[in-house]
Amino acid sequence: MTADQFIAKWQAADLKERAACQEHFLDLCHVLGQPTPAAADPTGDWFTFEKGLTKDGGGQGFADVWRRGFFGWEYKGKKKDLKAAYQQLSQYREALGNPPLLVVCDLDRFEVHTNFTGTVKEVHAFDLAGLHDPANLQVLRWAFTDPDRLRPGRTQKQVTEDIAGRFARLADGLHARGVEPVTAGHFLMKLMFCMFAEDIELLPEGLFLDTVEAAKGNQAELTEVLAELFARMNGGGRFGREKLPRFNGHLFADGDVVPLTRSEIAELIDCAKCDWSQVEPSIFGTLFERLLDPAKRSQLGAHYTSREDIDTLLLPVLVAPLRREWDATRAAADTLWAKAAKGKPGSKPRLAFENAVGTFLKRLADTTVLDPACGSGNFLYVALFHLLDLEKEVLTYLAGKDQRQRFPGVRPTQLRGIERNPFARELAQVVIWIGFLQWMRFNGFVAPSDPVLDPMDSIECRDAVLDLTDPAHPREPDWPAAEFVVGNPPFLGTKKLRGELGDDYTLKLFKLYGDRIPNFSDLCCYWFEKARASIAGARSKRAGLIATQGIRGGENRTVLERIRETGGIFFAVSDQDWVLDGANVHISMVGFDDGTDTSRVLDGTPVGVINPNLTAAADTTLATKLVANRGIGFVGDVKSGSFDIPLADAVSMLHEPNPHLRPNSDVIVPWVNGLDVTRRPRDFWIIDFGDAMSLDDAELYERPIAHVRKQVKPLRDQVKRAAYRDYWWVHAEPCEVMRRKLDPLDRYLVTTVVSKHRLFAWLAAPILPDHQLIAFG
Repeated sequence: MTADQFIAKWQAADLKERAACQEHFLDLCHVLGQPTPAAADPTGDWFTFEKGLTKDGGGQGFADVWRRGFFGWEYKGKKKDLKAAYQQLSQYREALGNPPLLVVCDLDRFEVHTNFTGTVKEVHAFDLAGLHDPANLQVLRWAFTDPDRLRPGRTQKQVTEDIAGRFARLADGLHARGVEPVTAGHFLMKLMFCMFAEDIELLPEGLFLDTVEAAKGNQAELTEVLAELFARMNGGGRFGREKLPRFNGHLFADGDVVPLTRSEIAELIDCAKCDWSQVEPSIFGTLFERLLDPAKRSQLGAHYTSREDIDTLLLPVLVAPLRREWDATRAAADTLWAKAAKGKPGSKPRLAFENAVGTFLKRLADTTVLDPACGSGNFLYVALFHLLDLEKEVLTYLAGKDQRQRFPGVRPTQLRGIERNPFARELAQVVIWIGFLQWMRFNGFVAPSDPVLDPMDSIECRDAVLDLTDPAHPREPDWPAAEFVVGNPPFLGTKKLRGELGDDYTLKLFKLYGDRIPNFSDLCCYWFEKARASIAGARSKRAGLIATQGIRGGENRTVLERIRETGGIFFAVSDQDWVLDGANVHISMVGFDDGTDTSRVLDGTPVGVINPNLTAAADTTLATKLVANRGIGFVGDVKSGSFDIPLADAVSMLHEPNPHLRPNSDVIVPWVNGLDVTRRPRDFWIIDFGDAMSLDDAELYERPIAHVRKQVKPLRDQVKRAAYRDYWWVHAEPCEVMRRKLDPLDRYLVTTVVSKHRLFAWLAAPILPDHQLIAFG
C-alpha cells in the first residue's frame, strides 16, 4: 500500500474506533514496509495488539498496540480527544516497560510523544494529509525501527538552566532599579507560576502570554491587567472571556504588581514563550536566593541541587524501606489473588486482596516527611515525587487485577518543613506545588481543582534549633512528628559561629545543648542531634541529613557517636563534592535510625558496620591515648593575622639591613600548612617574632615589623582577647612547648590535621608548621 492509498482510504472511512483501529495499524505497517505484530511476533510476547489489561467484558487494555522498547499506541475514534488518549496511556506506561515513544491516533491525526528519561518531551503531530510530507513518514518509520532517532536533543536540565538564565535577567532589571528584594521576589514568584500554569493547561492556552503581549505598549495597562489576573487566580472567576479556577494557596492572596519597564516586559515575553512545563522546580530556590542576597548575584541560575544529588540521600533513607514493604505486600497480594481472581467482586477472597493492597496505599498516603531546614523545598518536592511514583506503581498493579480506575492519594500536605525565612517558606510551597502538578500532568492524572493549591500550613516559619520567643528563657523547640527526617541543614564552622549568629544567640545555643553537643561544633550538628532525639523519642523512624565532611572528626563527631549509642547508622557517604554558594565543598551524607535497619552501605558498598568517623574498618574513634606519646605531638602555630608572605617579599626583606645589624632571617622563616603537605609546596614564608620577643626588640627588624603593623595590628586592635590585642606582633598561639621540642632537631615529622588519608612528611628546620599540621618533637 502506498501512502497516497492509505490517506485516501482513511480519509473516506467513517468507522468506529473498535471496528477500525487494528486494520488502520496493519495498513500503516504495509505503508512503512514493516512486519505486522503477528508476523513479527506470533506469540505476542513483545509486539502485539491489546497489550495489558482486559477490561470487564473485554476490549481495550493498556495499549491498543505495544512493541517492547519502541512504543505504546492508543487509538480513539475520529475527532475524539487525543489529550484523553495520551492521559490514559501515560497512566500505564510503566506497565508497558516505559517505552521511549507514546503514540495516540484518532484514525486521522497522529501524535508521537517522546518519553525518554531526563529529556524534554517533544510531540510530533500531523494528520493524514501530513503523510504527504516525507518527514512525517520518517517519524513513523523511526517509531518502528529506531526510536532513539527521535530522542530530544535537549535535556530537562539544559532547558531549566536556559529558562532560569532568562528569568534571572528579568530579576536583574528589578534589582538594578532598586526594587526591594522581597517585594520583587514575591511578584516574580507569581509571574513564574502563571507561566508554568499556562504551559500545563491550568490556565487557558496562551492566556498569560497573550495578556502580556497585548499590553506591552502600555506599562500602566499591564500593571492593571496583571493585578486583575492575580485577583482572579486567587478567588476564581472570569478574566476576559475565560473562566479561571481558584488557585488560592496564599500565593495570589494579594494582587501586588511591580510596574515593569519596556525592556523588562520584553524579557517577560521571552520567558513566557519558553516551555515551563519541562522546568526542574529545584532551580528556583537557588534563583530566588540569589535574588534576595546581592552578594550572590553572580551565581544567579549558575547551579542548583540536582535530582541526582538529592536522590543519593533520599533513595536509601526514604524509598528503600517503603519499597521493601511494597515488595512484601505484593508477594502476599499475589497469593491472595490466586484465589480472588476466581471470585466475584465483593467475595471474601477479593476483599482480602483489596484490603492488603489498600492498606499499603493508605500507608503511602499517611507517610510524613520533615525537612527541618527546608529552604526552598527541594528535598521535600523530590520526596513527594518518590511517594507518588511508588503509589502509581501500586495503582498500576491493582488496575491489572480488577480494572477499576483509581487516583493518587498522596498529596503535598503530607510534607512538613521548618524554615526561618518567611520568603523561603512561601517559595517552598510554590516549588512543591509546581512539582506535584507537573507529576500529575506527566503521569496522565487530572490536577486538583477548587482550589488548585491548598495552603501548606505544615511548613512552619521558625527557628529549628533555638526558640527565642521568650529571650530571657530560651528553650529547645519541638519538631513536628514525621516518619522520615531529611534535608541539608546549614553549615557553619567553629570560627564563624559568633560572627554569623551573634554572641547572644551562640551563647544561648551552647548553654541549651552543652551537655550533648560540644561548644563550637559545626552548626549542622544541632540538626543531627534533634533528629536523633526525635527517633529516640519515637516521633520519627529514619533520618538522612547532609553535613560538612568535618562531622567525621573532632568535636563534631560527638553527635555521630550519640547516634550510634541510641540507634545505628545504616547509610553514609563519607566524602562527596558539593556546591555551596558557588564554591566547591566536601560534604558527608548520613542515614540513621533506631537500629532497626541491619543493612549497612558506606560509599556505595555493603559493609558490616559504619563507625562514627564514617569508616567501616577498625573503629579508631575508640582508640585511647598512649601515655608514652604524651608531650611529643603538638598542634602547630596559630598566627591569627596576615603574617605570611610570598617568596618574593621574603627574599626582598632578607636582603635588607637593620640598625642592630641582625639579619631579618631571625624573624622570617619558611611556613608550611596542610596544603603544602597534601599538594605541592607553595613557597610561603612567615614573619615570626617567636613566642616572647618584646616590641622594642621587634622594632629593630624594620621591614618585618612595618608589614605586621600595617597588615596585622588593625585587625588585632578589634579583637576582645587582651593578649591578642596587646601583643599584636606575636602570633596568637605560638606554641612555646612545641618550639622548645623542635629547636634542637634538624628535621621533624608532621601529619595533617584534616585530610582524607593519613599523610606524614619530614620538615627541616627552621620551617614553622601551621596549626593545620601536627608536629612531632
